Parts: sequence; C-alpha cells; structure tokens
Amino acid sequence: MRTLLASALLGVLAFGPAWFSAEAADAAKIVLVAGRPSHGPGDHEFNAGCKLLAKCLSGVPGIEPVFVPGGWPKDESVFDGARAVVFFMDGGGGHPIIQGDHLDTIQKLMDKGVGLACLHYAVEVPKGKPGDKFLDWIGGYYESGFSTNPHWKAEFQSLPEHPITRGVKPFAIGDEWYFNIRFRPERKGITPILVAAPDDRTREGVSASPRGPYKHIVEAKGRDEALAWAVERDDGGRGFGFTGGHAHKNWGDPNFRKLILNAILWAAKVDVPSEGVESQVSEEELKQNLDPK
Repeated sequence: MRTLLASALLGVLAFGPAWFSAEAADAAKIVLVAGRPSHGPGDHEFNAGCKLLAKCLSGVPGIEPVFVPGGWPKDESVFDGARAVVFFMDGGGGHPIIQGDHLDTIQKLMDKGVGLACLHYAVEVPKGKPGDKFLDWIGGYYESGFSTNPHWKAEFQSLPEHPITRGVKPFAIGDEWYFNIRFRPERKGITPILVAAPDDRTREGVSASPRGPYKHIVEAKGRDEALAWAVERDDGGRGFGFTGGHAHKNWGDPNFRKLILNAILWAAKVDVPSEGVESQVSEEELKQNLDPK
C-alpha cells in the first residue's frame, strides 16, 4: 500500500527534467512520449498534454506513469517493463517511430504484447511499411492523400459498450478530427469508439489542409466516421487510435479526458473502473507546461 501511495504522490508532485517514475515494482508501467514543440500556442501541446495525462494516471492505484519529453527517448531502456506506450507527437514522414530502427524497437514491444496508443498527429505515418505496421499495431492510420484533417465540432450522440467508454457521457467538442482513416480490410478486429458524421461543408474540406478535399470523401456525404478506435492484436496486445487532441484546451473536458485515460488503462490491460478514470484538471493546470512558442 505504501508503494502505491508513494507512486501517486511522486506523480502529482514532480516531473523530472527527462522523465519521472514512481518506482513501484508491482505497478503497471505506462510510458507517455511527448513530441517536440509544434504549431502555434495552445495547439499540439504535446509536452503539457502528456504531463496532464501522467498526472491523472498517477492518481490511479497500481499505475506507474513515466513521462518522456522531446520525442523519441534518448535511452530506450525507458520502455523496459512497460505495459503500454503512448505517443502524442507530430507524425507523417518525420514521425519519430519511423526513424532509423525505431520501427524494429516498437515491433519488439508489440511481440511482447505491449499496448500501443497513438494520439492525434501520431496516427499519421507514410503509406507502405510504416502504414502496414500501424494496420497491425493499432488497426488503422492517417494516410496522406486518402484521409483528411478538417477542424469541426463532432457530436458523439451515443457510445458503444466497451471498457474505454465507461463513465463517458455523450458529448460534442470542436477539434481537428481526422477522418476517412485507412483501416484494416473489412475493419477486422476493430471496435469504433468515437463515431460522428461530419456536415457537408466539413466533408468538402472547408477547413482541411491544402491536401484536401478529395472526391472519394465528398461523395460519402452523411456517412458516419470513426474518429477513435480500439483493436485487440493477434500477438495478445491492444492498440488504440485517437484523431483528436489538436487543441490543448480540450483536455479540460471531463468526457474527452476520461475516454483517453480509460483507453490507456485498457491498452495496458488494466481493469478500467466501472465509472471510468476519475480525474480533475483545473484551468490553472491547463496553462502549465506549455511549450514556448
């Protein structure tokens, strides 16, 4: 009991300059990797977002959150003993996961059944080997030229029965919700977690990057889109993809935050509480640890 209390206390009080660990031998270790500064103030606040998630997780008995700033860890031993790894960072061709031999490093973790969660831009990797790996590891990925990235208010009017949705009430929130994700053929093994239908203007690419809109997306008007999903892998591990997370302020929404905290526990094969992970984040905490931009 003392070990778990010490774990929670350390997680709340301090974050080391490189990473922090609660040093609880019997705790479920979850590694949260934050990307480097990106975008304007209040957007893509990977460092502050991961620290908030780690702070919330540190209040869960039996959880040892480990925070890694600045992209891929300089010391990969931080992954040793992890039950799940979470990546919240810029993706695409510069995704830290696809540099050098990092794909091989993640593959070794996956072979051990380690859970993997990718948030927002971290779900985007190039088509080809990286995309194929993501299809295997988390069930889908953002494919440039196929998927799209508009800013819009998604309304989640109902939620499936799943450990990730425990205690989460229907909600609506504006974000850069990617959709038309490249999923496994026939979405094998995938459970959609957040589903919403973009309006016609959103689907036409009014707020997307210059890469859109695309004919195949516009022609699908009225179709529901999976914006977060879960998968149980053949290796026994679990994967989770989440396309929101562009706007840092959204971590202040209790349903938005609870869904991600639940998903992280689920990916680590930790029982999610019947009412989900309870946490508190103040307005002042939302302003802390923001990148200098």
